[in-house]
Amino acid sequence: MLAVSHQTIARALESARLAPIDARALLAHILGVGDAYLIAHSRQALSETQRSQFAALAARRVAGEPVAYLVGEREFFSLDFRVTPAVLIPRPETEAVVEFALERIAPDGTPRVLDLGSGSGCIAISIARHRPQARVIAVEYSAAAIAVARGNARRHGVTNLEFVASDWFGALAGQCFDLIVANPPYIADSDPHLAQGDLRFEPKTALVAGVDGLACIRLIIAAAPHYLYRGGWLAFEHGYDQAARCREMLKQAGFSAVFSRADLAGVERVSGAQWRPKP
Repeated sequence: MLAVSHQTIARALESARLAPIDARALLAHILGVGDAYLIAHSRQALSETQRSQFAALAARRVAGEPVAYLVGEREFFSLDFRVTPAVLIPRPETEAVVEFALERIAPDGTPRVLDLGSGSGCIAISIARHRPQARVIAVEYSAAAIAVARGNARRHGVTNLEFVASDWFGALAGQCFDLIVANPPYIADSDPHLAQGDLRFEPKTALVAGVDGLACIRLIIAAAPHYLYRGGWLAFEHGYDQAARCREMLKQAGFSAVFSRADLAGVERVSGAQWRPKP
């Protein structure tokens, strides 16, 4: 794939059979530098070890492995998060969940916040870091995912965050929250996208939710009223074509102020509502 002798940064990037953004990410990871360094030092020669490492990672990327897993991290809400195949890769559209949460929490507010299915911890940690007076509880079923999330919390110096091993609300009996957020599984088990791209390598239990992809969202909507203070809010990510059905389920469950909001691409990806039952 790559020339072996007298190979510079520029030649390595040019000869890699990858999208330029992927090639730069892999080489920057191996060298421990940023994009600006690659540009400024394009004539720098690579060592034999560096050439071999780059060739190996490039081959894995050509075979389809996600760049985030190959380099071991992904940026989310301006923070770098460690990721492994035990957790979903953080995506830009999920930042809309964090944005909603921060809008609902005053900078000096002290609410109780619950993040369901925390994975890498990207949502919970982002909220906790930007609202240091809030008490954030992050629930995750996978022990491997919790280990990744705990490491990310330490990395970012977050101390107002507690991780709980639980299957959704199972370990939270008697607790109530001002805000519940989630990025639950929402892909139908027969969706062809599961056999394409990065999804092939991500944990299926964090992606698939029954025949129509709404099984987990139904569970969360049905259970959330028992764990929300009066006036509390629920917000969750969902599929690109699920907003209308999510709004209808929220209304049927007795929520008010039902909403959906779009991501940066203009696609409705987050829905939610307020729990304010009639006396």
